[in-house]
Amino acid sequence: MKVTDDILYVGVDDHEVDLFEGQYQVPGGMAYNSYVILDERIAVMDTVDAGFGALWLGNVEAALGGRRPDYLVVQHMEPDHSACIPLFLEKYPEAQVVATAPAFKMMDQFFSLGAEVKRMPVANGAELDLGRHKLSFVCAPMVHWPEVMMTYDPADKVLFSADGFGKFGALDVEEDWADEARRYYIGIVGKYGPQVQNVLKKAAGLEIRKICPLHGPVLEENLEYYLGLYDKWSSYEPEEDGVVVAYASVYGHTKAAAARLAEELRDRGVTVAVYDLARDDMAAAVADAFRYSKLVLACNTYNMSVNPFMHQFLTVLAEHSYQKRMVGLIENGSWAPVAAKAMRGMLEKCKEITFAENTVTVLSAMKPQNEEQIKALAAELA
Repeated sequence: MKVTDDILYVGVDDHEVDLFEGQYQVPGGMAYNSYVILDERIAVMDTVDAGFGALWLGNVEAALGGRRPDYLVVQHMEPDHSACIPLFLEKYPEAQVVATAPAFKMMDQFFSLGAEVKRMPVANGAELDLGRHKLSFVCAPMVHWPEVMMTYDPADKVLFSADGFGKFGALDVEEDWADEARRYYIGIVGKYGPQVQNVLKKAAGLEIRKICPLHGPVLEENLEYYLGLYDKWSSYEPEEDGVVVAYASVYGHTKAAAARLAEELRDRGVTVAVYDLARDDMAAAVADAFRYSKLVLACNTYNMSVNPFMHQFLTVLAEHSYQKRMVGLIENGSWAPVAAKAMRGMLEKCKEITFAENTVTVLSAMKPQNEEQIKALAAELA
């Protein structure tokens, strides 16, 4: 696949993976992207997951058309992008490896590369002259590993964005970009919003016509849309006005309260997304909690704290710097309901969280007084 006349796509699709990074459901598979830049000198941009080394090398060889590469540019050392470095160097030992100093340190941790390997450490702003293409390197520490760099090609105005602007899903799967890109960003990169903001500021000074990420499709139309979403995600601003109702329920009574609130909110014209934290995809629930402006947590008291699934959900939110949202609380308990207090406590360290004044307290099962509490909470959220 041609990205431009000189830049060819040589990545692979993975439909064998069930959990990306051992935790994220990927029913649409994954794409591990790699590119070849053909010029007076040739650069290969990143490798792929270990299970696809032979297929990837075949793609590279076909793109080279009988030539041999001069450089392997390593932008990110996660194994889904770097695992085939030794395989590449076995076939092309004369190629120089271009990476940041922290990346070379990780390379030595992952592999046992010999002293004969030609290393070219680069820093922020360094250039690599291929001929017409003069690559410029943009260090992007903690987006989302410390060794990451992006690469800008001013000749074709292409930004090789490492894991930035990536998404779940293989390239041969048709699906909405934003949903899977949001789930990918929030889950994997979301903790590092300030660092992403720094990179976006650097990118603002570049003329970009195409973005080539390490996962997902090449982006080339309406780039303002993708950049705008990344700006919102990394600044923790809500994407849309709406309410996520996330519940954890043992015998169905807390679920009933959550469902009644969702119904009341919809009757008031509010967009609502409901998640059963024990059964639904946790990463999707987290992503929507960042997508929408308000969140309701509904949970039974469990061991004088909260249900384990709610505990996991709140832990992930806090670890990903959840902020700038209104949060409502529904608790349940048969003798000592403390879930609301516990949930509030788990979010107290999050920035700019406003808790709704109205809290719903269910004692074992829904009663008429809970209807009034739910209507009051819905009115406040709406």
